[in-house]
Amino acid sequence: MNEIALSESAASKVNQLIFEEMNPDLKLRVYIIGGGCSGFQYGFSFEEGQQDGDALFEKNGVHLMIDPMSLPYLMGSTIDYKEDLQGSRFVVNNPNAKSTCGCGSSFAI
Repeated sequence: MNEIALSESAASKVNQLIFEEMNPDLKLRVYIIGGGCSGFQYGFSFEEGQQDGDALFEKNGVHLMIDPMSLPYLMGSTIDYKEDLQGSRFVVNNPNAKSTCGCGSSFAI
């Protein structure tokens, strides 16, 4: 089973945000929810504690948590952080997605 990757750009931004919150116990939760123009959307939040069944990954000094429902959809993905004309945002390069919307924040399986 392929792991989840976190780019250096994403790890740097996560570490910066955690530093700004002055809470080293924060972890990045990555999840999938229904919705968006393609059927599923990616979500990101910072949380201190793990929930039952969460997968925990440590990548580039960042702790990632992924719930058991989202994990199969995210396996093999790379989480990146981009700053461009569309703004600054986390993006998921997901090999499991059959199609994505124009903005890149939702996908279909």
